[in-house]
Amino acid sequence: MSALSDRLSTRLVGVDVARCLALLGMMATHVLDPVDASGELTRIQAVAGGRSAALFAVLAGVSLALMTGRQEPVRGQVLASRSLGLVARAVLIGALGLVLGSLGTNIAIILTYYGMLFLLAIPFLGLRARWLWLLGVVWIVVGPLLSQVVRPLLPARQFSSPDPAQLLEPGRLLAELLFTGYYPAVPWLAYVLIGMAIGRLDLRNRLVVTMLWTGGVIISVSATWLSDRLVRLPSVAEVLLRTYPGLDIDGALTAMSHGLYGQTPVDGGWQWLLVVAPHSTTPFDLAQTIGSSMFVIGACQMIALRLPDRWRTGMAVLFGAGTMTLTLYTLHVVMKTDAVWPRETPDTYVFHVLVVMGIGALVTAWGRSGPLEWLVGRPAAWLRRTEPRPELSSSG
Repeated sequence: MSALSDRLSTRLVGVDVARCLALLGMMATHVLDPVDASGELTRIQAVAGGRSAALFAVLAGVSLALMTGRQEPVRGQVLASRSLGLVARAVLIGALGLVLGSLGTNIAIILTYYGMLFLLAIPFLGLRARWLWLLGVVWIVVGPLLSQVVRPLLPARQFSSPDPAQLLEPGRLLAELLFTGYYPAVPWLAYVLIGMAIGRLDLRNRLVVTMLWTGGVIISVSATWLSDRLVRLPSVAEVLLRTYPGLDIDGALTAMSHGLYGQTPVDGGWQWLLVVAPHSTTPFDLAQTIGSSMFVIGACQMIALRLPDRWRTGMAVLFGAGTMTLTLYTLHVVMKTDAVWPRETPDTYVFHVLVVMGIGALVTAWGRSGPLEWLVGRPAAWLRRTEPRPELSSSG
């Protein structure tokens, strides 16, 4: 146990737990029925729908900050090396996403968009926390506004996940990855910027972590409350109801709560930017899901900081799936194919959880990384060997 504790001492265990929860939430939205027998949204879907994918993206930003200096961003040749390594990582993850998109699982595969987000984040790797917070807040508004203007000019989206065949239409594929797909990278850059800002904080400081999760609650609740008031204004409700003929505003909001496939209607008015709904990618939706992500990350890290070392080690092993989410997300998608798991029912969610949690715990206890994490990290690891070593100061 002592050797394992020593290996885990440099990790932010609470961040790993948050990654695990994001993975479990995404799996739940893929496997469990979104509505119950009466047609009402299930509690799991109400909690995880939209939020787990957003948490996944915010944690991507946290990881980028941790890889590029944590509180003090790297500079010069080191920054160039890390940026090049990130390009390689993004390409490999994006390619894996295309392969998974060809399996016909009816899952909106996030990995190709994830790779694009990494590429968009590269210009911001050298920024400190305060600038990342500022840019992230600005982009919560600017990103959806830009999408609202650009999307009508782009090719109509395809609702299948990006796959290798779409490489034959690079313009359409790029439009989907950036603006029109399930996880549009341009407005979603807000998640990564805020995640990078979080990763630049001292996440071992209890006061900082407390401010993180309490601030997340305030942001999420405020965005939801304000959106609800605004969409009920007669001038706003009138526009929204054009998409839901025969419903009142409460019925329309209920329908929206089932999800909007990545963005608001292309032919909708600006009033749609006031909506909070899963995968609507509006300023209010981004703010609400960023707030919930801040809460999860902060709460998990606070719990980890308060636990004795032995319990923290146990927590790290139990939620070890959070250290290898790329491998286990891929395994989950493969398990969803008919060739691997032909009788897919909501009951199989338990088996998905047991498989990913069991593998994650074993690999963490063994002190290893996931195979796909190792693979996509090879170029960056090689480039790090070429980085200049810090000079040792001498005395006397």
